[in-house]
Amino acid sequence: MNISRRTIIGAVGAVGAAAALGAASGTAADASPGRSAASRALARLLPHHHDQVTFRTVPAKDGADAFRVSGTTGHITVEGTTPAVQLTGFHHYLRSTAHAHFSWTGEQTALSRKLPGVTEPLVRAANVAHRYALNDTSDGYTGPYQGWDYWEHELDVLALHGYNEVLVHTGADSVYHRTFMEHGYTDTEMRAWIAGPAHQPWWLLQNMSAFGGPVSSQLLDRRLALGRRIVNRLRELGMTPVLPGYFGTVPPGFADRNPGAHVVPQGDWVGFTRPDWLDPRTESFTRLAETFYRVQSELLGDSDMYKVDLLHEGGVPGDVPVGDAARAVESALRTAHPGAVWNILGWQTNPRREIIDAVDRTKLFIVDGLSDRFPTVTDREKDWAGTPYAFGSIWNFGGHTTMGANTADWAELYGKWRTKQGSALAGIALMPEAADNNPAAFALFSDLPWTEGPLELTTWFDRWAVQRYGAPDRHATAAWDTLRRTAYGTTRQDSWAEGHDGLFGARPSLTASHGASWSPAAFRYDPAEFAAALPELLAVATPLRRSTAYRYDLLDVTRQVISHRSRVLLPLIKTAYDTADRPRFARLADEWFGWMELLEDAVSTDSRHLLGRWVADARAWGATASERDRLAHDALSLLTVWGDRSASDRGGLHDYANREWAGLVGGLYTLRWKTYFDELAAALAEDRAPAAVDWYALEDTWVRTRRPYATRPSGDIVRVARKAAALERDAAARDAAATS
Repeated sequence: MNISRRTIIGAVGAVGAAAALGAASGTAADASPGRSAASRALARLLPHHHDQVTFRTVPAKDGADAFRVSGTTGHITVEGTTPAVQLTGFHHYLRSTAHAHFSWTGEQTALSRKLPGVTEPLVRAANVAHRYALNDTSDGYTGPYQGWDYWEHELDVLALHGYNEVLVHTGADSVYHRTFMEHGYTDTEMRAWIAGPAHQPWWLLQNMSAFGGPVSSQLLDRRLALGRRIVNRLRELGMTPVLPGYFGTVPPGFADRNPGAHVVPQGDWVGFTRPDWLDPRTESFTRLAETFYRVQSELLGDSDMYKVDLLHEGGVPGDVPVGDAARAVESALRTAHPGAVWNILGWQTNPRREIIDAVDRTKLFIVDGLSDRFPTVTDREKDWAGTPYAFGSIWNFGGHTTMGANTADWAELYGKWRTKQGSALAGIALMPEAADNNPAAFALFSDLPWTEGPLELTTWFDRWAVQRYGAPDRHATAAWDTLRRTAYGTTRQDSWAEGHDGLFGARPSLTASHGASWSPAAFRYDPAEFAAALPELLAVATPLRRSTAYRYDLLDVTRQVISHRSRVLLPLIKTAYDTADRPRFARLADEWFGWMELLEDAVSTDSRHLLGRWVADARAWGATASERDRLAHDALSLLTVWGDRSASDRGGLHDYANREWAGLVGGLYTLRWKTYFDELAAALAEDRAPAAVDWYALEDTWVRTRRPYATRPSGDIVRVARKAAALERDAAARDAAATS
């Protein structure tokens, strides 16, 4: 990869590439329809229609990826610069012409027997070279125990949405394991140091180690085999696997086994002891990095982009000059992979200015996690000295089920920042902490690099309603216009990028304002206005309700309407308690649990909202009963206590990954609130202060107690949604009467 070529492409080059593609029609390099990578992907996605599509590869113009779609009924031709770009072109055709689509969550693929023809060729070119996907935390919060069936579809969907760079962590544990066995450690020591798969993202970031382990040899081997399939498929599609690079993390006792090594203790990270850091200026680091990159190449092959986050989230340089350390890390990467790009996360103080000033900025690429978070982020060229960067969004933290994103900021800022004089914006970065959520946000953000001119949100959401359900419908349009103005109408002016979470999943307190420690403490939009979307969705024409897309959206809006009740009810419960109004307290507590029961009913209707699926996936990776239990704890603890007592309580990590899932709502969350309200009721009856509850002890006991969880959905979301809409209407009327 030639980074100077890839990062200087602007709007002029992209338009030129699109024009060239139009002119090149019929002169493709590989005109044979064949079983290309794009054809094989489409056969997986649309087994009854794939043979109506011919994919052709054409060269890029001025380095820009581009596609062209043309053809008549039943005979569609897609030309593009890579198999992934060809799939992107087909998906744009599918959405705009056939009113169908794929997504992370739900799809609409009810197509006529023959694919519709294209009146005018559909031609697009990417206005940036880098379309980067996935957060460092994604493996943990999305599905650490997913298998190849999941990943194969995930990669297809990312290609359909235009991405060409994907972060891959799977298999990195084997790279570290084999590397350090060549530097004085035993197999047993390494397997004890490596974190369980659910917690590995933070081990790779040098935040913690060991928790969730020890990992077994068979688990390492299975994860390596999966990692190989992921990176190989990415290469087949013409996409770049972004692999972890080496920056100095070492297990305990490294200096004792490697005389002359200079190791810097890293202190702690929200209650966890961080692994030590090996001074990159030393010969020990040079030897270790050489081993790491050699082993990685042997196990996973090479790449031209490596993710290296030096001193992430409070790392301690000690007596090591950061600039010198950065040059040494860069030297090790360049020795192993001379043309590779150093990919680094823009987050908090990362990357430190000393790093930027020390390395070759033309081969550094920053994926900005704060583009739509703080209003003070205004000049990344100045902040990062002209380093190429991606406009990024983290609209989801911990896998919260809440809807919404700051789409108004995307529409306003992306084009403005990309086209301003001296812009270093060279890509987008799709980085919710958990994937597979927020389908509208996913589609809209993915469209930014493929949109000519400004993106007009009202028009986009009107079209989305048609693409999402398969045909125009005034109720669908009204529902999505409401969602555009509420959940997807927030901005970074309040210094948040994600929606507010619900309080049903919070540790009980009469003053609780958020579930996770670092989530919004108040509504970010009007919940009453949002609720108007639910009856509109229920009124969508019957023929358009059959898709998984419709049923997912109906569930998502229903869940959010119910969740909002928690923020309305809790202050009323507090008032009843504070005034010692026992009958009112009891009545409101009953109403609270009624809404929780309805929420459990709603999320039970979808397999992606089942805690049982999450736990069963983890257990399936174990070879023995004890390993299955250990992996289940690894996965379940991440969603609840997160870590040990220190990390959970002192570090504030408990409920960081709270989510409104069946099994959590009806299980732990109901148990906590029942324990709390029962104690408050007893305190009122006995005229005493309520006793304190050791929440960590209760939560940890619940996590460690094996119980059956549903692994298959049950119930009908339409029935639950109708009930929720009626109850919300009645509750809103009572709210209005109480304030009039």
